[in-house]
Amino acid sequence: MEPVAPLEQVLHAARALVLADLVAGEVAEADVVSLVEASVTRRRWWVQQWPDGAAYVAGLVAQDVQDALLERYGRWPLCPVCGTGDPHALDVEPELGPDPHWVCHKAGVKVAAVGSLGSAAAGGAASS
Repeated sequence: MEPVAPLEQVLHAARALVLADLVAGEVAEADVVSLVEASVTRRRWWVQQWPDGAAYVAGLVAQDVQDALLERYGRWPLCPVCGTGDPHALDVEPELGPDPHWVCHKAGVKVAAVGSLGSAAAGGAASS
């Protein structure tokens, strides 16, 4: 068995993190998973062109899926921190950087690392 190339490791990790968040939000239906796969395909080309951007792939895939879901279904992921007011989506920060997190700008808190929304929904949000 051949070892998995570093590029593929990055892409598989990004896929797994975003899928974990989709599962936590109970929106990991087949058509939504297809959005993840489409993003991973686009980001494979992107990181081949800019290898130094490999650390940014998870956040970019999360943003791609969030944008695609907004166009098709509505906001995702909804903020689990703010209990009042209009429902609003979390944002990924940094927009282009390593160690991406889901952030609520309304409350000014980091809610969870990308891939860890399940723990945030259980009450694990941390302030920034």
